[in-house]
Amino acid sequence: MKWLACVLCTLIVTVAQAQAVYPAKPIRLVVPFPPAGATDILSRDLMQGLSARLGRQVIIDNRPGAAGAIGSEIVAKAAPDGYTLLMATTSTHSVEPTITPNLPYDAVKDFAPVCLVATSPNVLVVPVTLPVNSVKDLIALAKAKPGTLNYGSAGTGGIVHLTSEMFRFRTGIDIVHVPYKGTQLVVPDLISGQISMLFDNIVSAQPNLKTGKLKAIGITGLKRSPLMPDVPTIAESGVPGFEASTWFGVYAPRGTPPAIIDKLNRELVAVLQSADMRARLANLGADPVGTTPEGMAKTVAAETAKWAKVIHDANVKVE
Repeated sequence: MKWLACVLCTLIVTVAQAQAVYPAKPIRLVVPFPPAGATDILSRDLMQGLSARLGRQVIIDNRPGAAGAIGSEIVAKAAPDGYTLLMATTSTHSVEPTITPNLPYDAVKDFAPVCLVATSPNVLVVPVTLPVNSVKDLIALAKAKPGTLNYGSAGTGGIVHLTSEMFRFRTGIDIVHVPYKGTQLVVPDLISGQISMLFDNIVSAQPNLKTGKLKAIGITGLKRSPLMPDVPTIAESGVPGFEASTWFGVYAPRGTPPAIIDKLNRELVAVLQSADMRARLANLGADPVGTTPEGMAKTVAAETAKWAKVIHDANVKVE
């Protein structure tokens, strides 16, 4: 029995040592959306800070498609060793589980929450050639020409799609959905006027707004964004109570050791509390959060319930 006790002690020490030196190699963060989009931009800024604190490179792995489901599935099936993480969003974990049948992952059972890192409102943008300068103008035009305006999204069932459907339902307008594989893939057609409107994230909309290629007419948060204080909220533009923001959070595969989860959480919170990261997020129009894993789970559950109601009220279905 002594030999068995020695073996068990050796195993315990080995596991403890392995967790103590984590990370011993580069970490992969799967971003389930294309490069240059909101999730990608925020992830690269955040992981730069995390890499510096951990002393190991965090590699961004973009795996777009199916409103984030493709990348999310990769992480759900990855080894729970802390070396494969997911930058999840409202789309992947608050919307997809409700709207998509036979989703290849369970948003709760297959993942371990690490940290809710930021939230960001969306901005309603239109081509400069569209003859509207406000949300009220857009609603009036859509009602005057039912079925002729359209909107782009990052895919059926994603947060952009759901926000657009909530807008359609709440305003009573008739607009056509044109799904793409990522929000940034919509932008060229939006600029050219082939797409009439897009609920883009403030994080990724800034370049085209600053260069005058697009017009911003409404913010989806309940308060105006400091980044564009002259743009009114949609709620104050004739659609009372309208609110839709995107959350961003890091998940690990379910079964990842608690010690690793705790270490990642501590380091991510430290990055988010740094003046440099807070300034970067402010420039992107996002607000830092930095929750505990338990806090992230509660927030995601509340957001899931909210979007489930939108899906029901607007009768949104994935064909």
